[in-house]
Amino acid sequence: MTTGATRLGVRRGFLAVPGGTIHYAEAGAGAPFLLLHQTPRSWDEYRDVLPLLGHAVRAIAMDTLGFGDSVNETGEDSIERYAEAAGDFLDALGVERASIVGHHTGGVIALELAARRPELVERLALSSTPWVDDAFRQERAAGPGVDRVPTSEDGEHLVGLWRFRQAFYPPGRIDLLERFVVDALRAGPRREEGHRAVYRYRMGERIGLVRAPVLLIRASDDRFAYEHVTRLAGRLPGSRIVDIEGGMVPLPDGLPDRFAEAVLQSLELPAATAPGPSSRPRSRAAP
Repeated sequence: MTTGATRLGVRRGFLAVPGGTIHYAEAGAGAPFLLLHQTPRSWDEYRDVLPLLGHAVRAIAMDTLGFGDSVNETGEDSIERYAEAAGDFLDALGVERASIVGHHTGGVIALELAARRPELVERLALSSTPWVDDAFRQERAAGPGVDRVPTSEDGEHLVGLWRFRQAFYPPGRIDLLERFVVDALRAGPRREEGHRAVYRYRMGERIGLVRAPVLLIRASDDRFAYEHVTRLAGRLPGSRIVDIEGGMVPLPDGLPDRFAEAVLQSLELPAATAPGPSSRPRSRAAP
């Protein structure tokens, strides 16, 4: 169900999927591109990217199940569950083949979607996507959490969220931090669940199932993800890296023009050969 258009030509709507409801926004027409956001953001991360991509393709940004305005009725948080819901969402839209774009957590979801639904995924554009292995899991398990700030009656947690993320955002872009805080507050106590899902994900067991051509987008000033993209490239033979100078953690909303330009370079990759219907798993992989 589409609910109308904004002044930017971005259409928004909701679709029911098994175990939940997906909120999405889209712009343009033609070849479908599904955009998946980082944790704990929403489609708003691509608010300025959508109309740019919409000049060339049908760009669709969905809220990950349980984030933004999407509802997760099962209460399960895993990369497998998020990817399953993204595939169900494309099915509900009537999209048979799509290019998938993911940033940070969204990139991990995109990779799993390509592994579990190869017939659905034509190309991948993975932006600032982490390589998840045992060393990464151990490091993160020992840490305090990415956005874990205890709620306080005086509102100090709002300042805590702001201050922690500020180091990863470009100076002077208060607007970007405000947009992050809005999404983080909307997620509430669940804002860490997407990060935890990434830590649990067995990427090494799944990455070999990816058959789609891969474009890797690397932000030069994203000190968390830069080296991860290099490691990921070594495990995705034939993948191509595009660097965005000056890019930081808020890459899609921080540099929308350059991000959209990089994403469209994925069209230069050959389309994946769609396997037969029998390749689709009959049931969801265990988390």
